[in-house]
Amino acid sequence: MSDAFQGFDSRLKAIGRKRTRLAQGYVSKVGKDGLIIFRPKRRKSGLPLRGLFYLALGFTFFKAVIIAHLGAPLYGDRLAQLAQGSIVEQAGAVVMQTDPVSELLSTYIRPILR
Repeated sequence: MSDAFQGFDSRLKAIGRKRTRLAQGYVSKVGKDGLIIFRPKRRKSGLPLRGLFYLALGFTFFKAVIIAHLGAPLYGDRLAQLAQGSIVEQAGAVVMQTDPVSELLSTYIRPILR
């Protein structure tokens, strides 16, 4: 009798888990036999990749505008000054280092700013 009770108890736990997952959203489908099946919605990834891509793109564009406005030599001098500061300023200098993409964009932006 205890085996039957354990089987019943495990089925009840499975039903409870499914109900809690369905409470967060579900999708219903009609099967080939006409039976309506409810399945939990798939969770989206916690990391918004598109948002991170736009953030990196915007930051690169920001660096390109600064390089185009100041010019590459003056920008390099300012980075050297920033690298001599505190730990936070040194980290900022590392992040603000010129990269090929921002240099290329700055060549296209410079005529627009002048």
